[in-house]
Amino acid sequence: MPELPEVETTLRGVSPYLVGRSIREVIVRDSRLRWPVPETVHELEGQRITAGQRRGKYLLFTSSKGTLLLHLGMSGSLRVTDPDTPWRKHDHFALTTDRGMQIRLHDPRRFGAALFIHGDPLLHPLLAELGPEPLSDDFTVALLKTQCGGRSAPVKAVIMDSHVVVGVGNIYACEALFMAGISPLKAAGKVSGPRLAKLVQAIREVLVASIEMGGTTLRDFLNEKGEPGYFKQTLRVYDREGQPCHACATTVKRVVMSNRSTFYCPTCQK
Repeated sequence: MPELPEVETTLRGVSPYLVGRSIREVIVRDSRLRWPVPETVHELEGQRITAGQRRGKYLLFTSSKGTLLLHLGMSGSLRVTDPDTPWRKHDHFALTTDRGMQIRLHDPRRFGAALFIHGDPLLHPLLAELGPEPLSDDFTVALLKTQCGGRSAPVKAVIMDSHVVVGVGNIYACEALFMAGISPLKAAGKVSGPRLAKLVQAIREVLVASIEMGGTTLRDFLNEKGEPGYFKQTLRVYDREGQPCHACATTVKRVVMSNRSTFYCPTCQK
């Protein structure tokens, strides 16, 4: 699934082609996404996109009539292309701009979304209950300490909870916990304040590094040009079961938590 760095990479890639441009045509080739694409999305036609932003894993493109909300689902991507480019089987939604470029949503599993929101998009039910952005000043050690306090749930589960902080998906949770030296199995309430401070910093560092490398490609993710991200080449523990830890040579272990593979070094992480 595209996580925060992949979505941020997508935003940065498509924004120059959308923000400041008028939408000449909205094309819905198949409305059967996670939620049906509403007819109101055609209100974008003739409208100028004034801003683009990311909230969690959602992309928001604003016009005077409303906001287009896009989600990449499990394996989706946005591509910038010429309108004459042949359509692929799973190209379900597209915008054609006044510059004659198309931004196409490609979504083989159809878990993505293309919705049109009137009013403040941040008050939409999909966004209203989200936690702070991990790279913002709102994500603090004090906040994480409060969220972890007294909880017996594994600390990995807490930092992956979008009500606590958005965008810390499985890959980046594993990597950040390794950087902070914290076992993903440790009860959140038993992680000390100083170690939580290290975790907050590690989350920020791992996300920034991945964004700079264009995200992590494990299977499906490609950026707006159809290119993979390269953060996979720097992974310290994720998807390295049975391999030696880069720091101490202990064998990296894998366990399943909440139906997700979790990777960690039993020596470096306590």
